[in-house]
Amino acid sequence: MSEMNEKLVFDRPESVIDRATHYCPGCHHGIAHRLIGELLDEMNLAEKTLMTTSIGCSVFLYNYLNVDAVEAPHGRAPAVATGVKRSRPDHFVFTYQGDGDLASIGMAEIMHAANRGEKMCVVFVNNTVYGMTGGQMAPTTLIGQRTTTTPAGRCQTHEGAPIRMTEIIASLGGVAFAARGALNTVANIKKAKKYLKKAFEFQLNNTGFGFVELLSGCPTNWKMTPLAANERITNEMIPYFPLGVYKDVSEEGGVC
Repeated sequence: MSEMNEKLVFDRPESVIDRATHYCPGCHHGIAHRLIGELLDEMNLAEKTLMTTSIGCSVFLYNYLNVDAVEAPHGRAPAVATGVKRSRPDHFVFTYQGDGDLASIGMAEIMHAANRGEKMCVVFVNNTVYGMTGGQMAPTTLIGQRTTTTPAGRCQTHEGAPIRMTEIIASLGGVAFAARGALNTVANIKKAKKYLKKAFEFQLNNTGFGFVELLSGCPTNWKMTPLAANERITNEMIPYFPLGVYKDVSEEGGVC
C-alpha cells in the first residue's frame, strides 16, 4: 500500500489565538479577526502592534488576537488610540469598533481623530444593530428594519436616515484611505482583505488615517439563518452602503 502524503492548505494564522470565541453562529466577527490576523502575520506586524478594543460584541477581542491591547471606554477607542500612537509612534496601532460604538457614542472621537489625520487604522464592523446589548436600533439601522427599539421598523421621519460612515470619513482632510467591504461572500472577503492591507500600508508609510468599514451579518438579532443573513447583506445592505474605495490619497496627491 503506497504512502499517502497530506498537504496543509488552510490553517489558523499565528496571530489568531487557538480558542473558541463567544460569537453567535453565523456572526462575521470571526472572519474579520482572521483577515486581520493573516495580515499581521504576512506583514510581520504582530510584535509591534498595539490594538485598541471597544465595547460591544468585540469587547473580548484581546482574547482572540495575540497582540498587545488596550481596552477603551465605550466609543472612545480613537481617542485612546491617538494617545497610544503618539506615545509609541514606532508601533502599529489600530482600533476595532462596531456601529453602535463608533457611529453613536463615539461619533465625536472618530470624526476628530480622522480629521486630524492620526497615523492609525480603524476597522469598523457594521451589522446595522446593537448586538451585545440586545438588538436595539443603531445609527446604521436600515429604514424599515425591525429592532427591539423600533419594533415597527425604523422610520426616517422619527429616527432619521442610516448614517453612511465611510462617505463621511472620506470627506475629511486628514484621511489617507477610506473603503467599504463586506464579509458575506468569498469574493467580497478577498476584496475586504485588500482594503485592510492598503489601510495598514498607509500607516506604515506614515501617510495618514486609514478607515475600513466591513458590512457584517448578525443572524441572532436579525432573527434569520446565517445564509439568509448573507443574502440580506447583498440585497439590502450593499445597495444602501455601496462597496468600494472612497478615498485613496496615493491616487490623489497625498495629505499634508
